[in-house]
Amino acid sequence: MFRNFLGLFVLFVFSGFAHAKDLPDFTALVEKYGSAVVNVSTTQTAQASQQAPLAPGLPEGDPLAEFFRRFGAPPVPQEQETHSLGSGFIISADGYILTNAHVVDSADKITVKLTDQREFKARVIGADRRTDVALIKIDATGLPRVIEGDPAALKVGEWVLAIGSPFGFDNSVTAGIVSGKGRSLQQENFVPFIQTDVAINPGNSGGPLFNMKGEVVGINSQIYSRSGGYMGLSFAIPIDVAMEVAEQLRTSGRVSRGRIGVIIQDVTKALAESFGLHGNAGALISSIEKGGPADKAGIQPSDIILKFDNKPVTASRDLPRIVAATRPGSKVIVQLWRKGASKEVLLVVGEMPVEGRNTRTSRNDAAGEQISRLGLVLTELSDDQKKQLDIDSGLMIEEVKSSSARAELQRGDILLAVNNTPVDTIEQLNAILKPIPKGRNVALWVSRGDSKSFIPIRLDEKY
Repeated sequence: MFRNFLGLFVLFVFSGFAHAKDLPDFTALVEKYGSAVVNVSTTQTAQASQQAPLAPGLPEGDPLAEFFRRFGAPPVPQEQETHSLGSGFIISADGYILTNAHVVDSADKITVKLTDQREFKARVIGADRRTDVALIKIDATGLPRVIEGDPAALKVGEWVLAIGSPFGFDNSVTAGIVSGKGRSLQQENFVPFIQTDVAINPGNSGGPLFNMKGEVVGINSQIYSRSGGYMGLSFAIPIDVAMEVAEQLRTSGRVSRGRIGVIIQDVTKALAESFGLHGNAGALISSIEKGGPADKAGIQPSDIILKFDNKPVTASRDLPRIVAATRPGSKVIVQLWRKGASKEVLLVVGEMPVEGRNTRTSRNDAAGEQISRLGLVLTELSDDQKKQLDIDSGLMIEEVKSSSARAELQRGDILLAVNNTPVDTIEQLNAILKPIPKGRNVALWVSRGDSKSFIPIRLDEKY
């Protein structure tokens, strides 16, 4: 009996060693690439109101004290600083860093800390809201960098690793597996998210997701949670999507996307049967923009798009991603299912209205510095928007950051011209403002509703 017991014990121990050997070892990966992961901290100045003090010498409960409380001076605007933390990773030795757009959103100051404790001020090269990708830059050379992997080669169930700064704990390492690929999230039409069960918490945003080869396959971006904390559902932006966005931000400061002017819906089994379509792949056209690219190509409501530019549309959610990734002006073949038969049409891809160059910008952002001098956040208008507003050119005011401009301007106003020069793009505005010294007034011609007026704004030192 003792021999049997001893044999079972030895078998159990060796079995444990065997299972331990099967578990992944992340130590080499972390040692090699951990230094390319950075901490991103931001500072934002916000306006807050502070109640004016009561008349001096009046005790609480005095009738005059109540009078001053009700009818005394209005609240006094005060500036308050807020701070936030996130993560990022170095993609080039000369200081380009990828992170999430929401990490640097409206930041007035961005500080990047490396694992060797060096700190650098960073500037925003560009940020894209639709994919939540931002490209920032620090002035440094010879930096460690990550290696880009292939998200398409990821397999559900394989091990992945995240490095970031959850709750400010720099270079924290967590691991898990790929839970799913090509996930669509609500109001996120342009990113086929990678789902993992890697522990992601506030501060991890913008950090890299590694495969076991040490290659970055994604940017950790979101969690699904009912509590606000990690619950086992984490989502990462595929690195190929992020790098395409980063390249456009680096070269032009904005992201150009294709559009065809349609509203689509899922092809259910019942709808597929009613249209005589085998299977339920494709995107069903429910509405078409008059005069848009699809309308000009002859596409009709009830058409089902099966392929776009030779790329299969397996589900309706695939079409926005494929179209957005197509260069505006491209001529593509669209395969349709119409009235029980397959049909091909030639379509010229239009351009999606841009949100404006560096809409999410900081005062340190060299590319958007002249915009910030007005204390305004602006977006460019599409041709359709200008047609609806009955204007030839203009920029939409999205946010008024300058306290001096806040009294005269508001969100939704249209900036038509600066110093009698019409503006239609952020680049034009930059060119107009560049030679004007700080402290000088500029005349903004602004449209609000049916009225237009000239408003003087000083180029404040603060911006």
